[in-house]
Amino acid sequence: MLPDFQTLDQFRALLAGAPGPDTAALAQARARNGQLTKPPGALGRLEELAIWYAGWRADPRPSIAAPQSIVFAGNHGVVAQGISAFPSEVTVQMVANFRVGGAAINQLAGAAGAQMQIIELDLDRPTADFTQGPAMTEAETVAALRAGWQAVDPQADLLVVGEMGIGNTTAAAALSLALYGGDAGDWTGRGTGLDDAGLANKTEVVARAVALHAPTITDGLDALARLGGREIAAMAGAMAAARQLRIPVILDGFICCAAGACLASTQPGALDHAVAGHCGAEPGHAGLLARLGKEPLLTLGLRLGEGTGAALAIPLLKGAVACLSGMATFAEAGVSGG
Repeated sequence: MLPDFQTLDQFRALLAGAPGPDTAALAQARARNGQLTKPPGALGRLEELAIWYAGWRADPRPSIAAPQSIVFAGNHGVVAQGISAFPSEVTVQMVANFRVGGAAINQLAGAAGAQMQIIELDLDRPTADFTQGPAMTEAETVAALRAGWQAVDPQADLLVVGEMGIGNTTAAAALSLALYGGDAGDWTGRGTGLDDAGLANKTEVVARAVALHAPTITDGLDALARLGGREIAAMAGAMAAARQLRIPVILDGFICCAAGACLASTQPGALDHAVAGHCGAEPGHAGLLARLGKEPLLTLGLRLGEGTGAALAIPLLKGAVACLSGMATFAEAGVSGG
């Protein structure tokens, strides 16, 4: 059973005490991989992916049978600053689309065999405009973290988290700037399709917000409360719960990785149970992946969010695991050279 938390400090303690991979399963999976009927290293990154997965599942011959995809939705008060090409009402409309199976993530999760969940987070109550003050109180941040924490199915064997929230690329850019520095323009992109003037305004909003909050940010959870959103906090909570349950995670796009960065900036190694599903077109995504030390599995120019890029990577990881667990060893196959 997952432990619970009621404060950010309690959540920090859970991050600090989170389990690591099973070293015996890692060693056994690595040894088995070395005896499979193929030249050493012939499957490239698939080999290390499968061994990594085996360690987290504490099983040297694992399988992926129950992937879970969760889409969290939240609204952002910073939309009042004119940083989006679409109004906040679109968040509600897209949630309705998810519920009837009409979005890209519905198709991709279904194709990957993933159970899908949609969780709305106070869509009628946007976060505060973080150019004026903190986006969320501690209580609101904890509530959103707990929503994600409680959404993870303990029976799942792989987790993908996605999001929907007009304005959330602005929040992700602000989080990235606050956590890793640089210029606001390094992290700020066109989101849902801003023109040049809109991008310039969005970049200025990001810079102004971070200048306001940076003096009081001490770690990633501080940044999350001040500059994040409910759906971003919920993604972070779900990823942290997956770590407690030793469920591997495939990271999605820029916003998902910003949520993960809040964990990693609070507790080094907090994303060791996660791989990057893809590198998207939003300009800050590659920079975040570099800071997190994650090499993407796919690069397809995606910028949709919702968990779509991560869902596309599920079959790739399934294939890696199937090879480790299902291929014969040289001894089993009676092939010379093992």
